[in-house]
Amino acid sequence: MQASTLKRTPLNDVHRAAGAKMVDFGGWEMPVQYSGLVDEHHAVRTAVGLFDVSHMGEIEVRGPEALKLIDYVSTNAATRLKTGQAQYSGLLYEHGGFVDDILVHKVADDSFFICVNASNQEKDFEHIRDNNKFDCEVEFASPKYAQIAIQGPKALEVAQTLTSTVLAAIKYYWFADGTFAGVPARIARTGYTGEDGFEIYVAPELAAATWNAIMEAGKPVGIKPAGLGARNTLRLESRMALYGHEIGASITPFEADLAWIVKLDKDDFIGSAALRKQFETGITRKLTGFEMRGRGIGRDGYEVLVNGKSAGWVTSGSPSPALNKNIGLCYLPVEHANPGVKIEIVIRNQPVEAETVLTPFYKRVK
Repeated sequence: MQASTLKRTPLNDVHRAAGAKMVDFGGWEMPVQYSGLVDEHHAVRTAVGLFDVSHMGEIEVRGPEALKLIDYVSTNAATRLKTGQAQYSGLLYEHGGFVDDILVHKVADDSFFICVNASNQEKDFEHIRDNNKFDCEVEFASPKYAQIAIQGPKALEVAQTLTSTVLAAIKYYWFADGTFAGVPARIARTGYTGEDGFEIYVAPELAAATWNAIMEAGKPVGIKPAGLGARNTLRLESRMALYGHEIGASITPFEADLAWIVKLDKDDFIGSAALRKQFETGITRKLTGFEMRGRGIGRDGYEVLVNGKSAGWVTSGSPSPALNKNIGLCYLPVEHANPGVKIEIVIRNQPVEAETVLTPFYKRVK
């Protein structure tokens, strides 16, 4: 895709001015790094980093039966949400595979705000709209929002200087609407790094001023802008799924080790019949973590061997800046998806030793 045809976030000029290396990411021109992946990764783990995630999509559902629609199209129990609470969930096809993984925010009893993956936003909107048999409206709301993520152990300290909202009172996976850096904003205590932090939603035309205000406020603690490279290594260390890698149309939540986002005890939802059947019969493959024991990195798509025979594939793999090890996630037959199993990753046609391990690879000290 030519650079001229790539979609751009409202912060594109800001990234270029900061010297970011820009790449094509699912049709979007996005910063992959600024000062360097490892440097940015460590900034998020030890202090604070700032991410442009404005390429992500937003869908709003409003009306008397908004909750019924949300609960019908998603795997988790939206009925348990309280106003101001967010929930990780899945959109599924009838066969149980993922349309996408999503974040559902309950704004009010009759109003829900959904954050979806960038490359899936139109598809997700159509999926929800086409299954709307309830008294509510579904709006493709992505053009209304820019999204900035401030992440790291000092995120709260920095963000609090820019708002009168008491951020410490917002629990993990809750949110509040208020003013941030002098503009109206939705402030959610969520993220994709394994660290504490906030995702800030503002109008696109206000994004650059908001970004600059956060960078200025974070100077005393060493804030750094961070790109997609660090975002990927951070989420991998924390074992957070990436659509198109750990999850997709051919993968079910049970196989992806995401049974906790599936509530089979609620009313029927799209994919529930397939999941109930799979729950009864059991799964044959499961996502598991591994560390390389031999020299090499198990990259996405590499073949995995058990006892010398093809057994699965790597979904994500990378050096871990925080752990100084080469780590990854892979699908294996369920009988081998336990810690301590000797496996081999085929790297350049050569089997290289690895071993399955407990995940997440990294867990922050709270």
